[in-house]
Amino acid sequence: MKTVYLYTDGACRGNPGPGGWAAILSFNGNEKILTGYSQNTTNNLMEMEGVIDGLNALTEPCQVEVFSDSQYVVSGASKWLDGWIRRGWVTVKGEPVKNAEQWRLIQHLIGVHQVNFHWIRGHNGHEKNERCDALARAEIQRQYG
Repeated sequence: MKTVYLYTDGACRGNPGPGGWAAILSFNGNEKILTGYSQNTTNNLMEMEGVIDGLNALTEPCQVEVFSDSQYVVSGASKWLDGWIRRGWVTVKGEPVKNAEQWRLIQHLIGVHQVNFHWIRGHNGHEKNERCDALARAEIQRQYG
């Protein structure tokens, strides 16, 4: 099974506001860059979109190492997701899970691929995280101005 490295980031101008996301897929020395934009969104949704679209871009099941500076994404996928599913998409406080539609997509994609999530500190000189941040912000600038 191929091991692919997925680096993602999301950005939002205002929260909510116009947002962008970026993903860099890295395999065997090759990279594929993906970006996207949403006119009215949140930072968390843009962070999730980078992961979703990056995993969706894979054409076969892979071992995927996901690197994100979003503790929401990393903790949600690696710590909270199983509990949300067991409780019927309700938090421990009995409230509906926010962004449940996107979490369901991530749940599905985790079932297709073998995925490990890694948190990296944002804006800390990590080359691919910095590139993703710049790409996400550039997407907002390109689409929104």
